[in-house]
Amino acid sequence: MAKFPKNSPQLQCLKALCLALIWLALPAAAFETPAKAAYVLDQTTGTVLLAKNVDQALPPASMSKLMTLYMAFEAIREGRLARDERLLVSQHAMNYGGSTLFLRAGERVKVDDLLRGIIVLSGNDACAVIAEALSPNGTEAEFARHMTQRAKQLGMQNSSFANSNGWPDPNQRMSMRDLGIITDRIITEFPEFYSMFSEKEFVFDENESQNRYNRNPLLGLGLGADGLKTGHTKEAGYGLVGSAKQGDRRIIFVLSGLNSAKERAEQSEAIVNWSFRQFAKHKIVSANTVIASADVWIGAESTVGLVVDHDLEILRPVFGNRDLSAEIVYQGPLAAPIKKGAVVAKLIISAEGLPQQSIPLQAARDVAQGGFLERVLTTAKVLIRRLTDDPTKTEADS
Repeated sequence: MAKFPKNSPQLQCLKALCLALIWLALPAAAFETPAKAAYVLDQTTGTVLLAKNVDQALPPASMSKLMTLYMAFEAIREGRLARDERLLVSQHAMNYGGSTLFLRAGERVKVDDLLRGIIVLSGNDACAVIAEALSPNGTEAEFARHMTQRAKQLGMQNSSFANSNGWPDPNQRMSMRDLGIITDRIITEFPEFYSMFSEKEFVFDENESQNRYNRNPLLGLGLGADGLKTGHTKEAGYGLVGSAKQGDRRIIFVLSGLNSAKERAEQSEAIVNWSFRQFAKHKIVSANTVIASADVWIGAESTVGLVVDHDLEILRPVFGNRDLSAEIVYQGPLAAPIKKGAVVAKLIISAEGLPQQSIPLQAARDVAQGGFLERVLTTAKVLIRRLTDDPTKTEADS
């Protein structure tokens, strides 16, 4: 394994860029929250800013509706469901209490209205209508089984579903990290639907005014908040899956287990302010900039440049400072031929007390296999090196 030490000439450019920056510097500006579990992700850089009981499977209440919405968005994208299609309301859907659209069995409701009814009004009945329409056998229970299966496929390892809407059930569980995963996917994969999450009001039925306002306490506060879903049951407490964008940064956050709607609003606003005010983004390497080179074995060239395929950005806390150490590690020398863009090395960035980070490095160009002369010269160099080594040198001398 080849490794460039901290003082290697190949790393002077990288060290000049990295000096005194911070990688995932959580201890410098920790956020204390009374929430039972909390998760904050800087989506722009992929940096986890806060993680409290993030992998504990907890009752998600209405926040689990995000999984139903994701599967509905997928069905629309794949042509299995149309936004102007009218779905039949069953007696089962009508029987749900809590937050509802006051749907009546036998009526038909447009899919777009059902989606807004779930997103803005947290309609339990609207969720059940969507679930029954997409279920292989027409039941919400079977749709919930597919929710669990799809969640696992998406990397959500601590989620299971008994229904489509978060109605209390011992088998309805999600972790904060899993809620972050599905939120990230909704924002990234379905921008055409995401604007619905910032709507403050939706009037489905003029005769039913009890439920018409979005419960997200951050909308309209000038924080850049534009989603996504509140949740509350006696078992789960008060929770919120939120997202906010300021400038070119977006954060995703999840809170669960708070004691009141007031505490949920206060904690959510505090987390957004902390995330944007206490951390600043810095670009340390531009995409396709050669930051070092690796030795090549029997190639048309003796070295190949190493690059990252995207701008490498990190967050650092506004207050506090720590130096980075950086190393480039690869199994070398690299055997030719080498294709441009092939991952051939890793950039290891570390700082005392912080998680070590590994970034893939790619070959900056093609390197063909060397011809006869290059092979002879390389073999000769190896033989000379072996012959000049002192065979009497012992381990104690090294």
